[in-house]
Amino acid sequence: MNNKAVKKVVKKAVVSGKSSTAKKTAKTLNNMSEIRRFFHRNEQPIFFVSATNFNLLGIDEWCRNFKYISYIDCFDGRHPNVFVPSEAEHPEFESIEDINVYLLEHKEVIDLIKSSKKKPKVVFLMFDKRIEKICKELGIDVWFPKAALREKIDHKIETVRIGNAAGVPSVPNVLSVVKSWKHLQEVAKPIGTDLVLQSAFGDSGHTTFFIKSEKDFKRYEQKIVGQGEIKIMKRINNRGSAIEACATKAGTVVGPLMTELVGFKQLTPYRGGWCGNEIFPGSFDEKILEKARRYTENFGNQLVKEGYRGYFELDFLIDTDDGEVYLGECNPRVTGASSMTNHAAFAHADAPLFLFHLLEFSNVPFKLDVDELNARWADSENIDDWCQMVIKHTDDNVDILTEAPESGIWRLLPDGTVEYDRFDYHRRAVNSENEAFFLRILMPGDYRYEGADLGILVTRGRAMNKAFQLNARSKQWIDGIKSKFKAVPLPTAEALPVSDPAFKIM
Repeated sequence: MNNKAVKKVVKKAVVSGKSSTAKKTAKTLNNMSEIRRFFHRNEQPIFFVSATNFNLLGIDEWCRNFKYISYIDCFDGRHPNVFVPSEAEHPEFESIEDINVYLLEHKEVIDLIKSSKKKPKVVFLMFDKRIEKICKELGIDVWFPKAALREKIDHKIETVRIGNAAGVPSVPNVLSVVKSWKHLQEVAKPIGTDLVLQSAFGDSGHTTFFIKSEKDFKRYEQKIVGQGEIKIMKRINNRGSAIEACATKAGTVVGPLMTELVGFKQLTPYRGGWCGNEIFPGSFDEKILEKARRYTENFGNQLVKEGYRGYFELDFLIDTDDGEVYLGECNPRVTGASSMTNHAAFAHADAPLFLFHLLEFSNVPFKLDVDELNARWADSENIDDWCQMVIKHTDDNVDILTEAPESGIWRLLPDGTVEYDRFDYHRRAVNSENEAFFLRILMPGDYRYEGADLGILVTRGRAMNKAFQLNARSKQWIDGIKSKFKAVPLPTAEALPVSDPAFKIM
């Protein structure tokens, strides 16, 4: 079903200028110019609460009164719209939700929120029922669907079901509990012996397992057996890709299809782990691009039927043998790729994709020709060349940082080394492929462990070559930035095993 059909089905869609939740006196926004002006004049306080502001970097420049409440001070206090409360005692964090609970219960954050003259709104990367309860107690509206619905859609088994309902195919698969190696062989018989297994929830390769033999299975057995229903897929030769979209009552706004950097040992210790993205014209054959956009549109329209609205991301697997496009997974949220989507050339021409999410939750009536917008965003003239690399610590050790490169613009020198050039918090300040914007995550005094996020590097041009391997320039950038981190060993008394601290923070 295309967006025009959705407009007819959803009788109460704000595309008609009517909204069941908007105030009767609210003026209808009739075009992109009026939508941009609306956010330029926004009086409503909106906060993005997360470990860092990376995912929604730059939205504050499109939406007045949009602020960031962060745990990690990536900019050393120099970003005008980032608030980092002073460190307070807290239990060890085991998830980004724990970080958000800490922030929302911090007195300095509470004082900031209560200082707002209007009822604050808040958006998150990750949140749960605990956070919803805290927000209700604080008088804050969460501008995302309920956590329970997000969790349901995030379930990889549910993603397959929604995809099937939307006519979006997954890689040939079997859904089953796995009891043993012998049992896996039995249930997977229809799809073969070279398999990829995914548990219901997972991130960046942590719960994706490549199984071809009993030896492979034994390696991951504890993470497979007893973990409930598993998605068992036929292993295909593929290129990973990502696309973000926003499901609204007026239809699904679709961003560009991006290539994914996956499993590069220079960037991540996790096989199959996401470690960056590229966006550039001609990233895929036009038939593949058209199919991915159509599948995303259909999936988003199905999400609306499921009760979900707003921002989401789909991973597609492009079969390199026959060009088929398969649904990988759905992330019902902003993601690590969101900064790429929201800074693309088409976003500067119209508006960042996340602005449509805010528009959907603002209860303001608007008219929007989503089909025309999607056609414009699909035009290669509106796609420019950028890449981002998420740099993790890849060595199997734990130490304490004494030095870390600061956020800002860095320069790649002719001899392959890098040097700090100037402070900035805009990626648009990058003038050439020999400059990059670096967002520091780990700071001096932090523990550096296998899988820890060191920072994100964003530059013009591609990170990979035509064979989709890291190009020489990317390797120079990675080595150069990593060389700027200095550390000392842990004191003997502290040299204890670290319990899987590499949870998602972006």
